[in-house]
Amino acid sequence: MSEEILINVTPRETRVGVVENGMLQEVHVERASKRGYVGNVYKGRVQRVMPGMQAVFVEIGLERAAFLHASDIVRPPLPVAVEGVEVVPNGNGNGNTPSISELVHEGQEIVVQVVKDPIGTKGARLSTHLSIPSRYLVLLPHAKTLGISARIEDEVERQRLKEVMTSLIGEDATGNIRLGYIVRTNAEEQTAESLAFDVTYLGKVWRVVQENIAKAKVGERVYEELSLPLRSLRDMLNDDIEKVRVDSRETYEKVAKFVHKFMPSLDDRIEHYAGERPIFDLYGVEDEIQRALKKEVPLKSGGYLIVDQTEAMTTIDVNTGGYLGTRNLEETVYRTNLEAAQAAARQLRLRNLGGIIIIDFIDMTDEEHKRQVLRMLEKGLLRDHAKTTVYPMSALGLVEMTRKRTTESLERQLCEPCPACSGRGAMKTAETVTYEIFREITRAVRQFNAEKLLVMASPKVVGRILEEESVAVAELEEFISKSIRFQAEEHYSQEQFDVVLL
Repeated sequence: MSEEILINVTPRETRVGVVENGMLQEVHVERASKRGYVGNVYKGRVQRVMPGMQAVFVEIGLERAAFLHASDIVRPPLPVAVEGVEVVPNGNGNGNTPSISELVHEGQEIVVQVVKDPIGTKGARLSTHLSIPSRYLVLLPHAKTLGISARIEDEVERQRLKEVMTSLIGEDATGNIRLGYIVRTNAEEQTAESLAFDVTYLGKVWRVVQENIAKAKVGERVYEELSLPLRSLRDMLNDDIEKVRVDSRETYEKVAKFVHKFMPSLDDRIEHYAGERPIFDLYGVEDEIQRALKKEVPLKSGGYLIVDQTEAMTTIDVNTGGYLGTRNLEETVYRTNLEAAQAAARQLRLRNLGGIIIIDFIDMTDEEHKRQVLRMLEKGLLRDHAKTTVYPMSALGLVEMTRKRTTESLERQLCEPCPACSGRGAMKTAETVTYEIFREITRAVRQFNAEKLLVMASPKVVGRILEEESVAVAELEEFISKSIRFQAEEHYSQEQFDVVLL
């Protein structure tokens, strides 16, 4: 399987696309104005204790107070040999969690880590069980345990990794591990030297974090997760990735330095893309992103999916559409459902849909057909980096599943509720349209000769460009050596714009 990682960098926005066999599978967006918080560690203060919810709200310097549940505070000492990370329990060892009032009190300072970004109207979700990831390991400074990723299934390899790590991290005077670690899936078949490098690196990071905690004030960040390009390579770059193409020279140098330090064997996979055509255009990624914002997903057979994202859950409805099949109704339904299962797995990754997901397959009477469709869905989810759980198909042909959600979906990152329909639909934000305009300007001047450009867009978009993006416009004018004039058009919708060459 041919797999590539594409990194597109503009002054205000970075995007990472994962392409498998020429088809976009994942896209991640990070903007200078709205960097995610997951993985960051803060010194916070307990703002309000809610005994009825067994939780507290914690002030960590964000717009909304963050949420911390009692189960994310209590964790007992665990035995040294924990074979899979899923078995790590919460609670006090007997299945009961002490009252939240026994654990923390109002006004108490507390060190917390963001485990889920603010989503919709909900604040960030926190944990006091800090974890700091590296390429092959996750450091658990407050849990004296050694865990091996359950995705490493070879028992011989699991035992080897356990022995290597035990020799590297050592024990204290009482025979306990000094700091806890989880061995990540990426560590499979890695040398003792590679793991030793990560242990040393994480030790240094933890010492810096401890120093920051000692001098930090409430609301200050004491540890920041890596930027999107470096984070993506840390988590996704492996022998299966043929190329990593970066269209920014500055980011390429940072990425190359990072890979050379942590993954020297993959140095030759990193390339600087200096082509005239935008890298996302070259791979058809822009078109795929636009399609991923639509509800309808066409299937090759003529059928289609309808993807509906709501506050409570995401539903995916499967329809035969114009597909009539070649034999009988059952065969037609089976073939459509098989294709839909594969397409649904891809859409979950591409759109970054999380939480509860219900897939409404077309009713089938053959039990074997149901099993095959379920297997196809599970097979499609194997390459998903997010944890997924799929439950058996119900009598109504519904498949219930969950997918771990830590950040907003693609639609909620790029779009906002439409004021014209009171939030029933969605439209691109003025920020998103602004960056599309900038990309279109760059694309236009490369294709056609012009002395200056006129951009016509909605008043909101033009206002945002002239006020918040004036520096970016000046940089763009200097870059293309042409002047740009912006004209507000009252009748233009927020997503509508025209770039005219004069």
